[in-house]
Amino acid sequence: MKLRVVALAAAVMLAQPGGYQGEVDKARAARIAELRADDGWLTVSGLFWLKPGRNVAGSSGSSDLVLPAKAPATLGVFELANGAVTFTAADGVTVSSAGAPVRTQTLDSRGGDRTALASGDLRLFLIRREDRFGIRMRDLKSRMRQEFEGLTYFPTQPRYRVAATFTAHPQPRTIPIPNVLGQTPEMVSPGVVTFTIDGKPQRLEPVYETDEKKDLFFIFSDLTKQDTTYPAGRFLHTPLPKDGKVTIDFNLAYNPPCAFTDFATCPLPPKQNQMAVRIEAGEKAYHGVTK
Repeated sequence: MKLRVVALAAAVMLAQPGGYQGEVDKARAARIAELRADDGWLTVSGLFWLKPGRNVAGSSGSSDLVLPAKAPATLGVFELANGAVTFTAADGVTVSSAGAPVRTQTLDSRGGDRTALASGDLRLFLIRREDRFGIRMRDLKSRMRQEFEGLTYFPTQPRYRVAATFTAHPQPRTIPIPNVLGQTPEMVSPGVVTFTIDGKPQRLEPVYETDEKKDLFFIFSDLTKQDTTYPAGRFLHTPLPKDGKVTIDFNLAYNPPCAFTDFATCPLPPKQNQMAVRIEAGEKAYHGVTK
């Protein structure tokens, strides 16, 4: 869930009220470029949850982590012990990280693509979801990336760029956010926003996506999920509130990573963010190549 470009575009649009459609188009172009990048979601092609102890990775069918045929029969071993994961390359196999050869390396789930293990077109890096450790795989020549033809959108409508009132919690609080793994990790929410759509009052509770707390992150759904948008919900960023006000531009609403790959671990809208109104703005459901 990076997509900082979307949040930045929202801020630019607020500062420059003219050329609204052009700014929306810029934000969408940046989104497409981000999806198509080496570290975009279109290259994510696998996710392997580790068991305690040794986890052999390779293209051999007997591997614990069965990689594509282009990988060596045995790439190496991921060892999970005492909350740490160490990778050891197999003899005679070339693996690198940040451009340097790797023989043995302790992995950091915060490193992501910066510290990914590289073997040919494949990139492998550690993720952590509460008490679970997994290896996420990218394939720089994935079918999804090669056959991606773009996204579809509702027509841009200024009425879906709404002025909202921000009411801060007395103290920022943590709220449970369910995810597709069945977990309910907690995220920090600074307050709630209230606004009106089609004459109906609405209320959403945003969270901070990262520890930097640079913007508000909305995980929401609306009634278009029944027929037009991604059924599990959509995402949206806004600048931080100013003088108790937030501008929410649903024309910049976008699909979560799970719309593109089965190997993402997306958060889902909490109950309070499931709106009983149609928001016919932003990205529609993605119907690309079979995942």
